[in-house]
Amino acid sequence: MGIATIGAFAIGEYPEGVAVMLFYSVGEVFQAMAVTKAKTNIRSLLDQRPDEVTVLENGTPKVIKAEKANIGDIIQLRSGEKLGLDGELLSEKASFNTSALTGESKPDTRSKGEMVLAGMINLNTVSQVKVTTAYKDSKLSKILEMVQNATSQKAPTELFIRKFAKVYTPIVVFLAIGITFLPYFFVEDYQFKSWLYRALIFLVISCPCALVISIPLGYFGGIGAGSKNGILFKGSNFLDVLANVQNVVMDKTGTMTEGVFKVQEVNFGNEFTKDEILKLVNALESQSTHPVATAIHQFVGEIDHSVQLENVEEIAGHGLKVTITGKELLVGNFKLMDKFNINYDLKTESIVYTLIAIAYDKKFVGYLTIADSIKEDAQLTINKLKALNVKTTMLSGDKTSVVQFVANELGIENAFGDLLPEDKVNKVKELKAKDQTVAFVGDGVNDAPVVALSDVGIAMGGLGSDATIETADVVIQDDKPSKIPMAINIGKQTKKIVWQNIILAFAVKAIVLVLGAGGLATMWEAVFADVGVALLAILNAVRIQRMKF
Repeated sequence: MGIATIGAFAIGEYPEGVAVMLFYSVGEVFQAMAVTKAKTNIRSLLDQRPDEVTVLENGTPKVIKAEKANIGDIIQLRSGEKLGLDGELLSEKASFNTSALTGESKPDTRSKGEMVLAGMINLNTVSQVKVTTAYKDSKLSKILEMVQNATSQKAPTELFIRKFAKVYTPIVVFLAIGITFLPYFFVEDYQFKSWLYRALIFLVISCPCALVISIPLGYFGGIGAGSKNGILFKGSNFLDVLANVQNVVMDKTGTMTEGVFKVQEVNFGNEFTKDEILKLVNALESQSTHPVATAIHQFVGEIDHSVQLENVEEIAGHGLKVTITGKELLVGNFKLMDKFNINYDLKTESIVYTLIAIAYDKKFVGYLTIADSIKEDAQLTINKLKALNVKTTMLSGDKTSVVQFVANELGIENAFGDLLPEDKVNKVKELKAKDQTVAFVGDGVNDAPVVALSDVGIAMGGLGSDATIETADVVIQDDKPSKIPMAINIGKQTKKIVWQNIILAFAVKAIVLVLGAGGLATMWEAVFADVGVALLAILNAVRIQRMKF
């Protein structure tokens, strides 16, 4: 653009030289405005993290820097104040505005003992929160890090345009020099001024501004639109993958179901004392963070800390094993009973509920039945995925009859239960072997390997384990499965806008280039072919910010 302006001045075409720079500057202003708009959602996230917190020291409130608060400190949170660190609610009840984390405007009421996260705003009475996570490790800090790093993961189209521009620009400059001087050897009435003007028109038309500006801006807009809706993309390349995804494979517990279990019934043999066994099971389950452990704890009540637990071992996909006063206690699924050769006389297939089998001192004690409820938007999620022509599969470590029951309720095409973490990996490998793109949605630690293996891993960020959130490519902040089809839709719309801009830019430039080569286009048409198209492309890219998904 600089060469074209200087050239226009050199041959006395002052209005056109000024027009090139004027419209180019206008284009830069629009680009800056569009980028600012795309960054607004991310900046609003950054503003959600308060710099200071009020901690109680010997019952006296003291304001300190948020990063200096220690695990175990008690934060006093006034009405309308933002929480600076993740913690456990000590007050009986409190309502929070969670829109910074989830995009949801509906207040979220938490009870004593429940987790509350940095960025939540206290809506009613003064509450007390015990800090459980360091400032730098809070969920909000991790979200900000993810979003800030998102632009470093480029989509293939974006990478191609960057490489293309590096090679294309010098080639165009040399071609313009050729257009200026080469006709001297082939044209009889060669006029330097006329051919220089044509070369300048060629230079302006060929400028790749529209592509170099609008394509990254389109992807950045997609990431911004996701953040606004509580969906965090760790890179623009995942928008592209989601736009073409053919299979969504999901975990059951915590993904399509609430992950909040309740004990339904207790079936123990007559030779065992029910309360004594439940006391031991409750003590053992206190070593686990699994939702089943929480259900047992809520059912049994306070943990008896006098129970001496020795050699506690968690067997992945099976359950827990411990020694208590020289006797072995096993709590888990029936695969755990088979693994340790515990004999039982029970047809487990006929029971729809999740079963927790218990063995003590090499004898089968009995089982607990535990039920989980399906999330209210799970059905809508499956319906939307089917409308997008995406195949659905459910994989779970839970028993097959439970998994099949949930799958039938929701209309999920394929469902497999009784799977170990490595079995989930093998199922995803089978789908990938058919050259099909796979998105896996999960929340537990045991989902991390399969999340990493899939083409795009989606983590439930509210209840999800840190390991899964770290490994995932996309994080859904409010654990709502309906955000899965929304994320796919954002990917599709982003890709659509990017390709609209590519086609628009190349089509207009090709037409004006042909006219320019024939001497029919002036610098005004060239300015439109570059700056005009760039402005149209920018305005088109910004559209995604206003779309409802």
